[in-house]
Amino acid sequence: MTAKEKNPVDLKQAIDHRPMTLSQWLIVVMATILMMTEGYDVQAMAFTSTAVEADLGLNASQLGLALSAGLVGMMIGTATIGPFADRFGRRPVLLVALLANLVFMLLTATSSSIAELLTWRVLTGIAIGGTLTTGIVLVSEFANVKYRALALAIYSSGFPIGATIGGLVAVPVIANYSWQGVFLLGGFITLAAVVAVIFIMPESIDTLAIHHHKGDAKALPKTEAIARRLGITGQIQLPPVNLDKGNSANTYKRLFTPEYRGRTLKLWVVYFLVLSCFYFVSSWTPRLMTEIGLTAEQGIYGGMTIMAGGIVGNVFYGLCSARWDPRRVMAVFGLITAGLMVTFASTTSWVGIALTTGLILGAFINGCMAGLYTLAPRSYPADMRSTGVGTAMGVGRIGSVIAPALVGWLLEAGLTPISMFIGFAVVIVVPALLAPSLAQHRDVKRVD
Repeated sequence: MTAKEKNPVDLKQAIDHRPMTLSQWLIVVMATILMMTEGYDVQAMAFTSTAVEADLGLNASQLGLALSAGLVGMMIGTATIGPFADRFGRRPVLLVALLANLVFMLLTATSSSIAELLTWRVLTGIAIGGTLTTGIVLVSEFANVKYRALALAIYSSGFPIGATIGGLVAVPVIANYSWQGVFLLGGFITLAAVVAVIFIMPESIDTLAIHHHKGDAKALPKTEAIARRLGITGQIQLPPVNLDKGNSANTYKRLFTPEYRGRTLKLWVVYFLVLSCFYFVSSWTPRLMTEIGLTAEQGIYGGMTIMAGGIVGNVFYGLCSARWDPRRVMAVFGLITAGLMVTFASTTSWVGIALTTGLILGAFINGCMAGLYTLAPRSYPADMRSTGVGTAMGVGRIGSVIAPALVGWLLEAGLTPISMFIGFAVVIVVPALLAPSLAQHRDVKRVD
């Protein structure tokens, strides 16, 4: 027996503790590009809201439903696609979700009524939900321990980058090709992402381990090929898998066993409230700025500055989390976000000040989103990770759906944009206060 056979390489341990390789960073970059396509797609509806409202003759309530429709789909997708990824693999599910996203985004551009628009936005959202669920898990698995929080922060920065690009192109595209051009361009961007995933994104190591232990003869050679790509040589040892727990039919039930119930419920509350605030700000800021007298272009730029701030905010959160407890960092980000929401709402009469405040607000509220991406994957083992992350995101999407629709109804009821910003500022204080206790709860579980 050779030394190589006596000392097999634990691939998960190697990934966790060896320095990050170029291939690992490439996976992070690829996932970030996918997140950019989702940021573009989600914000496309917000940036085209004024044009869509005029073209289809929508009232404020109908526009609120249109802004929420994609989020309804994301709620369904994140909550239901996770078990398929756990069972069939992250990569194939990711590809199917991207292709569906491509098709339904193009169909959105053909909408001629509110019914058609809502249908295509819901289906697009389902596809986006599948992409988000698988992407976050892949980044978490291929980043080492030292840089995992930073990698997840970079990944989550893809959303504001894509949204910012959407804001930059929305004004000239709408002017020359109407609002439909924004969605057609998004479809072509998604097509490029599909091609890139085929050549760059590997399968999850944890998924291959489950398939290997179930008797899939192709799983080990695929794993060895991934190891070589990462610069890891030697006889590969896959992590052990509990096949009974790996049965996807049981994964939802496991979320509520004594071992996971507490972390699951607390994580759901944090996701629900943070996403409510995030999608209120990101979906309605362009429209609310026009409500108080600014032009449609100024409204788009207002929404764009919030997303642009998020690019810096996500990376800043990752750097802070590499030094301090990421849950406590999220708590600080949440409290600062609350203060900035009140400040932003109070300065919208001065465009320059409002845009500057919006930039800083975007940094911190997107940092809170980066915190969610850091928290969830650490909460569950590999064989239920996609399901655990997906259900938390799905519950969060309920908040993201309710918030934009609620704002539409409140506008019709006579409430002012300023009062709504103040109300949501109070809401985001709650997850900020919960975040440190969530960390303590999971630490106790790990010790047990």
